[in-house]
Amino acid sequence: MINPFTTTGIGSLPHRSVTDGCRLVLSSFDIPFWPQFPAISFKELMIPQYAEGLPFLRMDTEKQMIWVDRNGSDELERFYESCTTESRIAISEDHAQGLHALLKMIRGRRFAYLKGQVTGPLTFSLGLKDVSGKAVYFDEEFREISLMLLQAKTRWQIDMLKQHAEKVVIFVDEPILSALGSSSYLGVSSEEALRLLREIIATIKTEGSIAAIHCCGNADWPMVMKSGADIVNFDAYDYLDTLALYHQECGDFLKNGGYLAWGIVPTSDAVIGENPDSIRARFQEGIGRFSEHIPRELLLSRMLLTPSCGTGSRSVEEAVKIFQLLMRLKETMV
Repeated sequence: MINPFTTTGIGSLPHRSVTDGCRLVLSSFDIPFWPQFPAISFKELMIPQYAEGLPFLRMDTEKQMIWVDRNGSDELERFYESCTTESRIAISEDHAQGLHALLKMIRGRRFAYLKGQVTGPLTFSLGLKDVSGKAVYFDEEFREISLMLLQAKTRWQIDMLKQHAEKVVIFVDEPILSALGSSSYLGVSSEEALRLLREIIATIKTEGSIAAIHCCGNADWPMVMKSGADIVNFDAYDYLDTLALYHQECGDFLKNGGYLAWGIVPTSDAVIGENPDSIRARFQEGIGRFSEHIPRELLLSRMLLTPSCGTGSRSVEEAVKIFQLLMRLKETMV
């Protein structure tokens, strides 16, 4: 069981020094995570970071473009030969400097928990396009290939992290969930979205790890809570009301052993005007809202604390402030 008010982070940092970023993570959170550094490399962005190894992948780092170009080569056959239901595919240092730096930094140390993350299959396959500009999600074969690749990279990541932790927590980052149902994604059915989420969640749990889903906006929260995830991470600063609408589903999720991870510290311009007292007041307001329908004791006992996502878009100084606000909040709650 994860202790109430345990803190962790989402992923990206604004640092250009990998060492400084990793040190900040290790000094700031109960559950350290490996940071992503989009300011350092295009390859650290959500789609490129996990795309390495995909058949027919093309990337132009100078133009910061990535796409799929099917051709007559045997790339697809070679992928099927090498990628099975048990495969591990490494995430190279070139695509995840924070992961490899953190692993070196914690060599010889042991943690109760470590956190990793993977771009979710919906965000990945809807964000990656072919040469005509069509999302690979709408190519049924490529949708499955994308899922297989992400599963293989998740298994490898868990193998790396569990060498240093009693338990590994993997967040499936699915920002695209907030856009499903819009005109751009009318071809994405709820049934298929749920299947993909369940598949990646099942992979994490089969490897003996704790599975989380992160969405930084609104979402079909009942569907998310049906995915099998142990943790649902939401933006409690800007989108609390969208989740509170589903108090019955949230209550059942918590009673069945789930956790809500509250992204209570903003990573938008709003953070400039925030301080420990204002964050605590907003947090208590949110607790009060949920407690109208969910027993307060249950709510508080199944709670993690995180920033909302997007720390990587702030300055280094603002990132430090965001993490400090989160630490101060925890200190007032335990």
